[in-house]
Amino acid sequence: MADKFSRSDVTLANWRTAPHCRWAFQNISEIVPTAAISCPASGQSEMPQAPDGLEVDDPATGSRVKVSTYFEQTEADCFLALKNGKAVTAWCAAHASFDAPHLIFSISKSVTGMLAGIAVEDGALDPEQSVSAYVDLPSSCGFADARVRDLLDMTVAIDFDEEYLDADGAFDRYRRAMLWNPQRADAEPESLQAVLASLGRARGEHGDRFYYSSPDTDMLGIVIERATGVRYHRYLAERLWQPMGATGVAYVTVDGVGTARAAGGICVTISDLAWFGQLMLDGGRAASGQQIVPAGWVTDMRRNGSVSAWKTGNFADLFENGRYRSCWYSTGDEHDSFCGIGIHGQWVWVDPETGVVIAKTASRGAPSDDDATARDIAVLGQIARRL
Repeated sequence: MADKFSRSDVTLANWRTAPHCRWAFQNISEIVPTAAISCPASGQSEMPQAPDGLEVDDPATGSRVKVSTYFEQTEADCFLALKNGKAVTAWCAAHASFDAPHLIFSISKSVTGMLAGIAVEDGALDPEQSVSAYVDLPSSCGFADARVRDLLDMTVAIDFDEEYLDADGAFDRYRRAMLWNPQRADAEPESLQAVLASLGRARGEHGDRFYYSSPDTDMLGIVIERATGVRYHRYLAERLWQPMGATGVAYVTVDGVGTARAAGGICVTISDLAWFGQLMLDGGRAASGQQIVPAGWVTDMRRNGSVSAWKTGNFADLFENGRYRSCWYSTGDEHDSFCGIGIHGQWVWVDPETGVVIAKTASRGAPSDDDATARDIAVLGQIARRL
């Protein structure tokens, strides 16, 4: 185990902090309950050569460095790049493994957004319906009169603060419900759905403003379950992950009653994360030729999303000309790139102009770091252009 600590040192109280996260993010099933998405036969993946000759301009230092050096300096775990549907270069840290399912945090949202599109195509889900048409919620709940589309686009006017380091407030309560934080002696254990149903309404109208709130996508996961009548992990396995051609182990964390953490609990291998990005680049069609995610849903994700909602939202400085649609970010760059992002340094980056898909996992100690995120954006964009 890396960094000279033992398994017994890793607890619910410290698994997301350095150095323990370097092991925990690849072994989350030992810490939190999970439900299996895929369990293929074990075997070592063949990976392409390392990107030794590939260099980027590091905006943080103003110098040109090897990509492998950049990854070493920024707490990356694994990297894989595809070009025109073929794996072209890969890198792995000494403490990591290409074959270990890695927690992808909020890239889980991007997976869930595409799973919702499959449910729409199946005729089970209507994005214009209210959330309460699928889930029994009290009228006081902020989600009750929101549309499913508002969940998909993060435009719910919900009273919630995404405070990752919160130790005794609403975010800690939320993470205790998903079994990611230790329970407290002075509080009764709650289910994830119970916590979501207790969140109130914020000022403003649903649909007007992008407001980043992970509970939106956890509620979306519950909506998909209710609409389809199939548990989230099974629907994901049977309708998206297995048909896509995934080859690695995958699972999702669940709460005490089996509710999946659709907003941030999916764990997959770097290869399957990259091939998921390729699926999006190819309009939802797998390498086998099978249409997995409806082509119209992928096109809508790439072309639509409210510019005004983004510009008045709380992530407007992430991408100056960005949008958010069906749980994916449109960067607004000249290559029409789009991406999924997870805290602690997780990325899937898709550049349609160059035909490059980049998957990167990391175990950065800080969950959210604006400077580190901006640095990654600059470097991933360069990699996509130089491959």
